[in-house]
Amino acid sequence: MSDLHRDLKQLIIDSLDLEDITVDDIDSDAPLFVDGLGLDSIDALELGLALQKRYGVKIEADSAETKKHFASVNSLAALVSAHQAQAAVEQ
Repeated sequence: MSDLHRDLKQLIIDSLDLEDITVDDIDSDAPLFVDGLGLDSIDALELGLALQKRYGVKIEADSAETKKHFASVNSLAALVSAHQAQAAVEQ
């Protein structure tokens, strides 16, 4: 597991107060919403804010693209990596 994946999993746990879940309990490929972790729209908002604070990633709430990014930890990691690569190019 990469450091980014581990950090994202911990961010999910911390920002959503998931007390009975550890980083190792979260499958990087598993859905975050409905099945998998069973997160809901309020969780998505909180997670979006946490991603913005930690990584500077700005997410549009009703975008179809956003739903793809929030599908799993792997898709969130791809979003953050792409954002970090873009930020490095712009510097």
